Amino acid sequence: MAVSMDDDVPLILTLDDSGSSTSAPLDSLDREELPNENGGSYDIINDASSPAAGDCCAQQSSAQHNWEMNYQEAAIYLQVSPDVHATLELFALMVVVFELSMKMRWLGFHTFIRHKRTMVKTCVLFVQFIEATVVLVRQTSHVRITRALRCIFLVDCRYCGAVRRNLRQIFQSLPPFIDILLLLLFFMVIFAILGELYLWKYVFLIFPDVMMPSYARNPWSCVFFIVYLSIELYFIMNLLLAVVFDTFNDIEKRKFKSLLLHKRTAIQHAYRLLITKQRPSGISFRHFEGLLRFYKPRMCTRERYLTFKALNQSNTPLLSLKDFYNFYEVVGLKWKAKRNREHWFDDLPRTAFLIFKGNMLCFNDSMYTVVAVNGIWILVETFMLQGGNFFSRNVPWSYIVFLTIYGVELLLKTTGLGPIEYLSSGWNLFDFSVTLFAFLGLMALAFNMEPFYFIVVLRPLQLLRLFKLKKRYRNVLDTMFELFPRMASLGLTLLIFYYCFAIVGMEFFAGVVYPNCCNTSTVADSYRWVNHTVGNKTVVEEGYYYLNNFDNILNSFVTLFELTVVNDWYIIMEGVTSETTHWSRLYFMIFYIVTMVVMTIIVAFILEAFVFRMNYTRKNQDSEEDNGIVLEKEISKEEVIGIMELYKRSSAATETSQLQKIVLQMDKHGQVSTLFLGRRSRTKSDLSMKMYEEEIQVCGCEHWNVIVLSLGVSVQQKPSALQVPDVPSE
Repeated sequence: MAVSMDDDVPLILTLDDSGSSTSAPLDSLDREELPNENGGSYDIINDASSPAAGDCCAQQSSAQHNWEMNYQEAAIYLQVSPDVHATLELFALMVVVFELSMKMRWLGFHTFIRHKRTMVKTCVLFVQFIEATVVLVRQTSHVRITRALRCIFLVDCRYCGAVRRNLRQIFQSLPPFIDILLLLLFFMVIFAILGELYLWKYVFLIFPDVMMPSYARNPWSCVFFIVYLSIELYFIMNLLLAVVFDTFNDIEKRKFKSLLLHKRTAIQHAYRLLITKQRPSGISFRHFEGLLRFYKPRMCTRERYLTFKALNQSNTPLLSLKDFYNFYEVVGLKWKAKRNREHWFDDLPRTAFLIFKGNMLCFNDSMYTVVAVNGIWILVETFMLQGGNFFSRNVPWSYIVFLTIYGVELLLKTTGLGPIEYLSSGWNLFDFSVTLFAFLGLMALAFNMEPFYFIVVLRPLQLLRLFKLKKRYRNVLDTMFELFPRMASLGLTLLIFYYCFAIVGMEFFAGVVYPNCCNTSTVADSYRWVNHTVGNKTVVEEGYYYLNNFDNILNSFVTLFELTVVNDWYIIMEGVTSETTHWSRLYFMIFYIVTMVVMTIIVAFILEAFVFRMNYTRKNQDSEEDNGIVLEKEISKEEVIGIMELYKRSSAATETSQLQKIVLQMDKHGQVSTLFLGRRSRTKSDLSMKMYEEEIQVCGCEHWNVIVLSLGVSVQQKPSALQVPDVPSE
């Protein structure tokens, strides 16, 4: 067949064993563009001479060789030179050098070199700088396992404080963990010796399972494995979790007590700086207001005075040290004027009032019934599916009905409470999110947007509302929602460990695992990739485990995750070991131990949070934490005018605009005083204050003096015991 000059599709020549062309005529070579040795090409059609039949094979071989050279040369041109990577790395490292230079300039040289984390970061930076320079000089890369330490630059930043706390807690929990780990290794060695003496002859090298061959030969050998698994897996591993949980709980308690003592020490420092020789018995409002201008610059004048008034429990012109101890608990309150009619529906009948406020028992029970019916309907629809097609072309009428009911509920609550107050509740925010996703799923079905069909699967999340009916479920779900922010930092901590091991794995094991590798190992079938013809079909037999490799960072993360969840981890380890050396097992053993430590800490954290909440709920039956902390303070018109005069005398008259608004509102409504409400949500510190109140009171004067003397503080007013600050409540 003739080929036009404009055709850019190359002709593929396949030769049989004799060297003759079987897939294309010999004259097709005349229509092939043959490359020049310098990278150019020419069309042999334009050549005046035509090659002889005997020269065809030689020309074809030369053309194929030249094409291979061109392919290689083109790939070289497309590759990024190592000096580009090294230059970019040096530029990034110079940014870190600038940051450390500014830090040393701010802290001073002596303080800088005494800070351990900063010195570790400096040493890692120095090593990275040397390695990048070596790569730039040699124009080629080398094994660089120190790249795994780059995560230190991420950890030592302002936004990773929670990650640093997690790492510190992991290192603090290591001593008891190592003790139990040594006990586990001791029993492992004992049973390894027993297995070597009595069971080795029953184990076949080609069989990965250890128990079944020996059990087939001698049924009594199962006693060995039962005892071993009972001791190692169920006793020592659970003992390990119990010890880590106890250590974690003790660390949390000591951390809270230490934080409380440091807060009190800071308050005493600030108190001594704010009192005067003329008034040594307390802090005046003028000096307290000066403190808040630097502590919370965005706080307005009205909030500063309300904070001072909330702290001043003795109602004296000066703020005493005892009242000043509550500074951290009061300074976070958000103040708003209390209106006579807090909601627009206050004058409505009681039934309508409760519906708009979302507190009507019948209304809530009706919504729970609707949610339950919706869940049953989803189950019925799932069982009645034909052909397994969950996504119908037509929108189900039940979807529209239930979504309309949820939308009406959302509209009533939002109208009654207002958007801000409605979304301030965690459960309301959850209801809003699920309803929004349901609406988006309806749009996806209505407009046939197949990429967004997954949103429809989120409909059953509405059933979680039913768990609010039982108190224990509420505690579990509330704990789960509270754990989400902390779990994010723990997840980032785990990803940092993953990154370190992924870099090391890529340096040593990249390109090691591939299809049909590990033929001499016991796991060869797991890495096999064979295709054969059965009838008219081509069947591919895959072991799939060749996908668990360290060729790039993403594959390494997936492989490490499968090792974490112990998903046939011995297959991955044996595959790598068979292609490298037995020392490769050390990498997998270290990774397993490290992830076991991190995962145990995560489980201990979840247990500690849940047990803490259960104990708090059991100790405080009133359970006020949902309402947060609310404090009421009333200020008179004379007080506001006096504060305005104070600001005018101090040349700060521009800050009295909000005070003037308060006076105008009082004059407008004929009032002599205004009531303000200060609100904030409860924190873990507030809950711990109640939980550990008795233990804090036990710490008497002696313990307090030891802590204070160790900090180098001379206290003017020593409490007889560690007084718990009076946390305001509703």
